[in-house]
Amino acid sequence: MLTAAQLKAARALLGIDQRTLAQMAGLSLPTIQRMEASDGNVRGVVESLTRVVEALEAAGVELIGEGAASLEGGRGVRLKARRTPA
Repeated sequence: MLTAAQLKAARALLGIDQRTLAQMAGLSLPTIQRMEASDGNVRGVVESLTRVVEALEAAGVELIGEGAASLEGGRGVRLKARRTPA
């Protein structure tokens, strides 16, 4: 599953805007905008989601699922699990 936060973070790591990602994935700008406006997991047509993931991976982004290890190495950012106050 891809979250809207992951999608925005991936773009930030690459230094690209929504229009550039849309071009890379062969999708429209409104499609990327709708994906990033999702709450939590990105919703959309499976083919469109696949295109976005493939475009990001081809550009060098490793999308890491919750609890999964990063096997590729390299620099990156990961959001820690939030701790609940005692």
